[in-house]
Amino acid sequence: MPKELLIQVSPEQATQNVFLKEHVAQLLRTSPQEIQHVNILKRSIDARQRSIKINLKLEIFFAGESVSEQKIEIPDYKNVANAQEVIVVGAGPAGLFAALQLIELGLKPIVIERGKDVRGRRRDLKSINRDHIVNPDSNYCFGEGGAGTYSDGKLYTRSKKRGDVDRILKLLVAFGATPDILVEAHPHIGTNKLPKIIEDIREKIIEFGGKVLFDTRVDDIIVKANEIQGIVTQNGDTIEASKLILATGHSARDIFELLYRKGIEIEAKPFALGVRAEHPQQLIDQIQYSCDYRGEFLPPAPYSIVKQVSGRGMYSFCMCPGGVIAPCATSPGEVVTNGWSPSKRDQITANSGIVVELKHEDFKPFAKFGPLAGMEFQKSIERRAFELAGQTQKVPAQRMVDFSQSKKSSDIPKTSYVPGTESVEMGQVFPGFLTQILREGFVEFGKSMKGYFTNDAILHAPESRTSSPVRIPRHPETLEHVQIKGLYPCGEGAGYAGGIISAAIDGEKCAIRAAEAILGK
Repeated sequence: MPKELLIQVSPEQATQNVFLKEHVAQLLRTSPQEIQHVNILKRSIDARQRSIKINLKLEIFFAGESVSEQKIEIPDYKNVANAQEVIVVGAGPAGLFAALQLIELGLKPIVIERGKDVRGRRRDLKSINRDHIVNPDSNYCFGEGGAGTYSDGKLYTRSKKRGDVDRILKLLVAFGATPDILVEAHPHIGTNKLPKIIEDIREKIIEFGGKVLFDTRVDDIIVKANEIQGIVTQNGDTIEASKLILATGHSARDIFELLYRKGIEIEAKPFALGVRAEHPQQLIDQIQYSCDYRGEFLPPAPYSIVKQVSGRGMYSFCMCPGGVIAPCATSPGEVVTNGWSPSKRDQITANSGIVVELKHEDFKPFAKFGPLAGMEFQKSIERRAFELAGQTQKVPAQRMVDFSQSKKSSDIPKTSYVPGTESVEMGQVFPGFLTQILREGFVEFGKSMKGYFTNDAILHAPESRTSSPVRIPRHPETLEHVQIKGLYPCGEGAGYAGGIISAAIDGEKCAIRAAEAILGK
C-alpha cells in the first residue's frame, strides 16, 4: 500500500520530479525503479535558517501498486425548483456555500444580493478608483462573491475545529480553483481567478433550481410572534419564507441598524483597526529569505508578526505578497483600505494591514448608540480620513519612520493605491491611544524584522474593516437567533467567521441547521 513520507529539500529540488523519486528511493533504501509515483500531499516553506528549505509530505506508490488519483467532482445535486424555499441574504462565501448546501439537502435557496453580479461589479470598482464615486450597493465589499472576491482569495484558516476545511477546498477545486490549494500550507486563489469560480457556483445554483437575485437590497425583515415570515426589498417586494440565513458580511451597517430598530438583539463586538503598510516586495523577500534576490523557485515572501504594545495586541492582518492596496469604502464620505493579490503575486509591492486590538472601553464616547457603538467608532475614523484626504477617495498616507516621529512626510512616492494619496500626519486620523500604540509598535516590529522599519514603507489609513463590529447572538446548537425563530445569523457579519474558509464553513452549518428544522433530523 502507499507510504507517506516527510522530507525536506531545497526550493529547486522541490520542483524536480526525477530528483524527488531518486531522493525518496535513497531514503527508503530501494532503487528508483521500485518507486512508481510520488504524489505531493502538502508543501510548506521553512525560512528559519539562512538555507531555505521546502517541507514536503509525500505519498509514495511502489512498483505494482495502482496509483490512485483523487478525482474531485461537484456533488450530485438534485433539482430543487419545487422544494421548500430558504432565503439567503448575501452572496459572499457564507451565502454561496449555504446555498449549495441547501441544494444538496433538497431545499431551494433564494439568494438575495444587494450588489451586482461579479462582472457588472467591475464597473463600480472602476468608478471608485478613477472617479472617486462610491456605489453603496456595489463596491469592493458588496456584490457577488462579497469582500472575499477582491481580497486575494486567501484560504488559510486556523478554524479547523469549526468544520471540514478540506471539503470547502475540494468544492472550490471542483468549481475551477487550482488543485494546488489542497497542497499549499497557505493557499490562495488570487483576485484575478475568483470571478470565474464564483460565476460557476452561481450558475450551478440556478441550474439546480435555486434563484439568485442581484441589485436586490433587503430593507426590512418580516417577523411575527418572534418568527421569521420573510423579507421586504428596496422596491417594496415581499419574499416569504420561514427560514432566513443572514450572511451579509462585516460592512452591512444598514442591516445592523435595521435589526437594532426592530428590537432584534445584537451586541457590540471588539475588532481591530489600524493602517495598511506597503513595502517593496524585494525588501520583504530580503528580510524573510535572508537573500539579496529571491530567485525563481521561491514565491514572493509573506510575513506575519504579532507584538504586545501597552497591553494591546498589534499584528499583521491579511498580508498580500506581490499585491496592491484597494479603496474599500461602502458609502460616500468615508475612506477605507484593504489589500489583494493576483494569483501569481507578481506586483512589485507587498502590503499588509497592521492593526491594534480594540476593547469595549474604547467605544465609550459612542455609548449612546448602544450595541452599534463600535460601528460608530469605526465610522468616525473613516470619515475623518475622508476629510483629511480632501473629501475624495485619496487616502491619508505617511512614511513609516516619519509616522513614528510625528513628522508629516515631505513627499509620498506613488503607491499601488490607484485613487492616490494625500500626505497627512496620521496622528490626526486616530484617537491618541491608538496613534501611540501604532508608533511604538512599528519600532518593535523593526526589531524583529531587520529592515522592516523604514521610510521606504508607506502607511495608508485606515485599515478598519478587519471584522464585524457587531455580533448577532445565536443558539450554539440550533444556530438560530436567540430571540427570533427561523433567523440564522451567519458568517463574518454575524461575528462567527473570519475569512473565506471559515465563512463558507459557517454557511454550510447554518444551512444544515435550517434544513434540520424544516425536514426533521
